[in-house]
Amino acid sequence: MDREKYQELIKNFFEWNQPELVKIFSELLSAAAAEQALTPAQIMSQNYETARVNPEIHELPGNLKDARDAIFPYFWGTDSWTNPLHLENVRGPANQASLIGAIACLLKNPNLCTDRYSQRSNELEVKAITALANLIFYHTIDPWGVFTIGGTISNLYGAKIGLEKVLPGAMQTGINGRRVVGICSQAGHYSNQTVAGWLGIGTANLIEIPTDENLSMRMDKFEEELDRLFREKTKVAYICATFGTTDGFGIDDVKAIRECAERKSREYSEPCPQIHCDAAVGWTMAVLTDYDRVQNPLKFESGLLQMVEKVQALNVGFRYADSVTIDFHKFGRGHYPSSAFIVNRREDIKYLARTVSDTPYFSDADASRDPALLTLECSRPAIGPYVVIASLNGIGLAGWQMLVGRSLELAQRLKDRLSKIEYCKVLNAGTIGPSVNWWVLPKGRNAQEIFERLVRDELSLEQRVRYSKEIRHLFDKRLKTMDPTLDARLGFTTSFGYCPNGFDIPAWKAVFFNPRTNDAIVDRIVTSIEEL
Repeated sequence: MDREKYQELIKNFFEWNQPELVKIFSELLSAAAAEQALTPAQIMSQNYETARVNPEIHELPGNLKDARDAIFPYFWGTDSWTNPLHLENVRGPANQASLIGAIACLLKNPNLCTDRYSQRSNELEVKAITALANLIFYHTIDPWGVFTIGGTISNLYGAKIGLEKVLPGAMQTGINGRRVVGICSQAGHYSNQTVAGWLGIGTANLIEIPTDENLSMRMDKFEEELDRLFREKTKVAYICATFGTTDGFGIDDVKAIRECAERKSREYSEPCPQIHCDAAVGWTMAVLTDYDRVQNPLKFESGLLQMVEKVQALNVGFRYADSVTIDFHKFGRGHYPSSAFIVNRREDIKYLARTVSDTPYFSDADASRDPALLTLECSRPAIGPYVVIASLNGIGLAGWQMLVGRSLELAQRLKDRLSKIEYCKVLNAGTIGPSVNWWVLPKGRNAQEIFERLVRDELSLEQRVRYSKEIRHLFDKRLKTMDPTLDARLGFTTSFGYCPNGFDIPAWKAVFFNPRTNDAIVDRIVTSIEEL
């Protein structure tokens, strides 16, 4: 081997070249900052076949500039979602405190599997999980949790604990042909299907409970289903309640779900299912739990104070969950991946535990803490803890309260404006959150009347199809004719979560995620609809 070339390689890629790194980081930051002056990007032309046949691995060693040049076209071609006209979905810009945390993490590159591989970064994970647990469960006594690669995996953790509760030893012996089910709401995230399939109980054994008009699980239907399942001697492993559905921000009554589940479990002498709460989207409402509405230190308007009062009542439901999923990379405005799975009581980790002998690779692992003895993943990045602690402490509780409050204000402003238009119908008027779902029908139609007839099952199939096509056609028309420098980019869903008589209801969608979105952008949405 040419030792001189080898040393040059080490110098270029494994020794800190601070001036060169700072220069390249500065160039990337300048490019990202320049996007703020641009309109929201359309999807750029993508040629996957070219990517497959031309992977472009250089033959000879280069330098850091070669690394920059190799990725820059794709970096520039990826939207950072910083523009305030982006309202399509629960996706937006990451805050810059999170950026500091993420960079710090990447510089050290810890693996959260064991203390040996992560050192004080494992301590940071405990700190971040406890901080989030205290927000969610409200000063809980002995929480525990881990950061995962996404909300789906966090939901999988909750379901797995439930499976072990109702079928002890399933980790070793499997289900063995026994029927086991999970329960969620009809408006719940599609990851519920993923979890049921990957857990091995099967998607056919996921029971979806209909919701009311506010996208909340119907307790009468839930109780009926529990009765039926327990009478049939079916094992109910878990109930996945939702705190903030992805489209319309529906919130399930977690307290009522727990009370019903415990009552029915006693009645049928069955183990109580795991009460898991998918709060991937809605967890940030918890920052308002302690807001003093009397002193009103942030000078919230009266309308917002009324919403805060309702949110505080809803937040009580968190305390009745056994476990919860949090996606900090959604309304925490953090970097991916920063999902967390948290249990209210540390003792529940016993359902996931392995022994050191099961993991010989970690022969020195400490069973009292080292997460590799408990987690689905072996390699776990530490981005989550770093961005959570940096973001929570950089922005501060009052800062988070302002961010959440502003999202609620903007969503309510759009609801109020749309509700005054006869041919529009706000579909989630009764939910409190940053999302708005609505219909736009041709001028001359009474959207409220048509919606009521749909709910009463008074529309023919032909009418339902016609109205759905009109809603989609007008959405597409606005997309084609809108001014990209003025008009917000909206989302569309084929089913916003409420399905009366089994009918999926399509909807336009706006999610007030970006902190830079303002009243003028909301008002322009209404104007653009009136101009169709």
